[in-house]
Formats: sequence, C-alpha cells, structure tokens
Amino acid sequence: MRGSLKIGRIAGIEIGIHYTWLLAIFIFTWLLGQGYFPTSYPGWKPYFYWIAGFLATFLLFISVLIHELAHSLVAKSRGLPVSSITLFILGGVSNLTEEPEKPGLEFVMAIVGPGTSLILAGIFWGIWYLLGNQAIFIKAIIGYMALANALLAGFNLLPGFPLDGGRVFRSILWRTTGNLIKATNIAAIVGRVFGWGFMALGVWFAFFVMGGFLNGIWFIFIGWFLNNAADNSRYEATLREHLTGVQVGQVMEKDVESVTPDTTVSDLVQTVFIQRRKRAIPVTSGDNLVGVVTISDIKGVPQERWQITPVSRVMHRDPIHSVKSEDDLNAAMKLITQYDLNQIPILNQGKLVGILTRADIINYLQLSQELNMKEKRKTKHPKLNK
Repeated sequence: MRGSLKIGRIAGIEIGIHYTWLLAIFIFTWLLGQGYFPTSYPGWKPYFYWIAGFLATFLLFISVLIHELAHSLVAKSRGLPVSSITLFILGGVSNLTEEPEKPGLEFVMAIVGPGTSLILAGIFWGIWYLLGNQAIFIKAIIGYMALANALLAGFNLLPGFPLDGGRVFRSILWRTTGNLIKATNIAAIVGRVFGWGFMALGVWFAFFVMGGFLNGIWFIFIGWFLNNAADNSRYEATLREHLTGVQVGQVMEKDVESVTPDTTVSDLVQTVFIQRRKRAIPVTSGDNLVGVVTISDIKGVPQERWQITPVSRVMHRDPIHSVKSEDDLNAAMKLITQYDLNQIPILNQGKLVGILTRADIINYLQLSQELNMKEKRKTKHPKLNK
C-alpha cells in the first residue's frame, strides 16, 4: 500500500503502517477517551480517560495485527507468498502476491481471522474476570479489548466481499458453482449491499441521533470503503477472466529496442527518452539481457557527466523481473502490479525475445472487449479440488 512506513518484520512478513493509521490513533483515542470510558467509568480524573483511550487504541491495533498475521501465516503455510501487512485507518490488510487457487484454501484463510479475534476476545474476557474488583483502570481497558475483539470478529464475519465473511461466502459459492468469476460477482454485489447499508445507517446516526454525528460519519466512511472494495474486486476478477488463457507471446512487442552497456547516458536520453518517448529500455549484450535502465536510474547523474557515463554504471541489474512468452498473461500482470512496473522483459532461456508494457495489456483488453473475443476463445477457470 502506497504511503506506508515499514516498521519491522514478523515471521518474514514485512509490517508497515499507512499514514492514515496515525489519524486513526487520534480518532479512536478521542472517541474512547471522551466517550466510551467517561460514560462507562465516571469519576476518573480527565487525564486518565485520555491514557485509557490511547492504551486501548494501541492494543486494538495490536489485535488487528494479530488478526492479519493469522491470515498471512495460514497463507504461507499453504505455499502462498505474503509480501507485507499494512495497518491503516480501517484496520489492516495482508498483501498476498497470489490469490488462492482452491475454494477450500480461501475458506480456511478467511475464517482464521475472525476465529483469532474471537480467541483474543475470550482471553481478554478471562483476564477481566480474574481481575475481580482489583486494578479497575486496567480492568476497564481489558474489558474494552474483549468487547472490541468480539465486535471485530462479528463485523468481519458479515458476508460482504471483501470482508472475511465475504471471502468465506465466495469460497462456498465457488465450490458450489465451480466458477470463481461468478462467485466473486455475487459476493461483491452482497458487499455493495452491506456498504450501502452502512452508509444509510451512518446518515441516520449523523442526522437523527443526538450526539451521533461523528459515529455517523464513521459508518458512512466504512460503507464507502466497502462499496469501493467490492467494485475493485469485481474489476480484478473480470480482468483475470479476460487475461486467463492468453499467452504473453500473443500480446508482447516482438521488435524490441535495446541499448548496449557502453551506451552513454547522453545518447540514451537523447535517442530513447526524448526522441522515442520511452521511460525505460532493456540493456543487452548480444541477445542476452544484462539490465534495464529507466529515467529514475539516471536522475542521480549530474548532466555534465552524461557524455562520459556508460549505461552499465546506472542500469538496474538484480533482480530483473521477467516472464516467458508461453506464460499466462495473468503472471505478467501480477508482477507489473506488485512491483509497480511500466514494462516487463520477456525471456526465453535467458535471451530477450520481447517486451510487455501496461499499454499492451490495456490495448489488448480494449480490443478483446470491442471484438467480443472473450466468447470466441476457450476461457479457462481454476480447477476445483473437492
């Protein structure tokens, strides 16, 4: 997720916080410190409410992180790579580089998150019970954490995609129908219904409930997020459907322009970046790809040194993300999206045979839709393993 700050790794998974997380910390601290705790525990000194609000908010996001780790660790144990977990204003998200290929796997990955939250709720409730009438300040925070984790589990179990419950719902539909695209569309529609429901609830809170304006805005924001996430999920599913079964070699540019390692930066800028309006180009030695050079690579080179600086000094060597001409177009799209690439080289036995750009994929999609090519070729769907 863009705008994220890396803070460490757990079990090999990069953990990051989005800038909106800082806003969430303030909002939740204020809501709890000036709303929940004063109402539930009157008579405290004002600064105790703020401290309780902050500590409860911090523990809530730790709980969200554990929730997401449960998803990620199950995914890793089943062979799906997980690049990172990002905490943001609405909770957290696990960033998988691949989607589950079987409905059973998606079911397990999805259900483990709410299950983990329920376990945390039980643990916090047990601690709350054992404290009895002692340590009221700590008990208040622990009690809120038991309630918050139970609500987190309940919210995520709603059958609206892309919530965990929506993914469980999609996995059941997927297994029943044998069609991932159809299952995604149905689950996304249900997700939109829940999104509009949250937005309507937010309007009711904001304008018809005394003191409910801020909570109403929050519900509207959640509904808006669910609507957009459901729409994006449907778009991604449709995109995968159009790209599945299409080989990279059918779409790639075969007449590849490249430069040699001894090309000067000055010649590169003039002949490639200015005249040909390219932003990146492969660097080859014979037919072998040895690097890729982009506009970003030469930004650190002073212009007065362009004529004496060879491309070999600034080009990107490792890792060079590539695919083969016989690979599925989805594989190339995943790499382009994951690493925010504008183009990707096509290699066969280490030799450069083509280039695939974002524009090539977009042009193919537009042409296939215009000519209704989707129905004229065999569309492959992920096989079910029941």
